[in-house]
Amino acid sequence: MQVQAKLRHTRTAPRKARLVANMIRGKNVNDAMNILMFTPKRVAEKFQKLLKSAIANAEENHKVLDVDDLVVKNVLVDEGVTWKRNLPRARGMATMLRKRTSHITLILEEK
Repeated sequence: MQVQAKLRHTRTAPRKARLVANMIRGKNVNDAMNILMFTPKRVAEKFQKLLKSAIANAEENHKVLDVDDLVVKNVLVDEGVTWKRNLPRARGMATMLRKRTSHITLILEEK
């Protein structure tokens, strides 16, 4: 049985989010939570909330009694909408700033 939780339009670049996703992929839920708790990346806090949401989905929707048997099967980090902004430059020119967003999908599975 698989349980998933999604986080869309997160204000972090997918490249940076994938660094954290690679750390928790394939780990036990408790181990993944400990890793995220001590990871100094800003996006780790969002992953922690998403993992708690997936655990709550497993308990509520699928009536999984033992949360300790859950494993992070897969973490998908896809590119979301890119916000485009202009930064003023010399001689009346402008530079394009790209503020990237991510769509994160976390999939849990029972051992």
